[in-house]
Amino acid sequence: MTGVLAVALLLAAGCDSGGTPSGQGAAPSRTTAAESSPSGQAPGETAPPARGSVKVLRTVTEGLDSPWGLAPLPGGGLLVSSRDKATITRVDDRTGKQTELGTVSGVAPEGEGGLLGIALSPGYASDHMIYAYFTSASDNRIVRMLYDPQKPAGEQLGAPDTIFKGIPKGVIHNGGRIAFGPDGMLYAGTGESGERGLAQDRKSLGGKILRLTPEGRPAPGNPFPDSPVYTYGHRNVQGLAWDGRQRLFASEFGQDTWDELNAIKPGDNYGWPDAEGRSSDPKYHNPIAQWHTDEASPSGIAYAEGSVWMAGLRGQRLWRIPLKGTEASAPPQAFLTDTYGRLRTVAAAGGDKLWLVTSNTDGRGKPKKGDDRILEVEVK
Repeated sequence: MTGVLAVALLLAAGCDSGGTPSGQGAAPSRTTAAESSPSGQAPGETAPPARGSVKVLRTVTEGLDSPWGLAPLPGGGLLVSSRDKATITRVDDRTGKQTELGTVSGVAPEGEGGLLGIALSPGYASDHMIYAYFTSASDNRIVRMLYDPQKPAGEQLGAPDTIFKGIPKGVIHNGGRIAFGPDGMLYAGTGESGERGLAQDRKSLGGKILRLTPEGRPAPGNPFPDSPVYTYGHRNVQGLAWDGRQRLFASEFGQDTWDELNAIKPGDNYGWPDAEGRSSDPKYHNPIAQWHTDEASPSGIAYAEGSVWMAGLRGQRLWRIPLKGTEASAPPQAFLTDTYGRLRTVAAAGGDKLWLVTSNTDGRGKPKKGDDRILEVEVK
């Protein structure tokens, strides 16, 4: 990027978002979009409008306890995990009715750990398997369970079958997001559990994005032989999403200075702990956008309408990052600032709709009556 373009993006991001109505997003004073690169664009790609909009259509359900992961079911309904209760609940997305499937055995909630991300098997229509990432007494691990809705409420989950274990655990930085990619492989974002050096150690599972087969083995084509490690140098990855051309993006918690949204390239080093945010060292892959931690502290992300949408915890807002290829095409834009409190998870709901999950009962929020909730939002 030329110096002129860099300054222009910084100036464009200089509007104060604090007093902006929820449907009229604004770019914050300390947010920067990364430099453009033609190498991240496919022929014929066009960027979405520089400015977007968000409209909250309804509250789907409320009164959830420490919700974390979300998995939309084919044919309707949402599964949501409770970090601290270690339960999975089905929510009727039309009526808001909640039905507890059961408790996931082996979960040992502590600090930021507990029952975290969930995902449906690529063969869910025939195998009815739910995958979950959770903190046990000894590590973070990934399991799968049979879901049988014909059984009584509270007894619909089968015993967890551990497919992958040994991910470092801690009171902080447990990662936890899992998602099946367009290639049918299972991706997992992990944290360095507070042990900063693990992120640069390719033999460690901490501070990584992992890529696994559905059975929990290193996926074919991974960048390092016989290793589940897909990328490294991460601090705490809690958001994974693919765009319409099957390119992967991930959100990452910074320490005191910069949170990040990254375009993921197999085998690349994303810098932590040597780099937080953008770096002049060419061996580190720079983020496409970065925020000060009080504006973001990002968890889940989703792709819709040409943009990545990112949920902010400490920032208490929903971010829109318009894309052209694997670069930000305009400064990020903030919505719903301080309206619903901490935002944990965002998931595509088809077309221009998203599911958005709040996180005010996670021990760091200020819960109000009815928290936490799932919202349906319309985005442009």
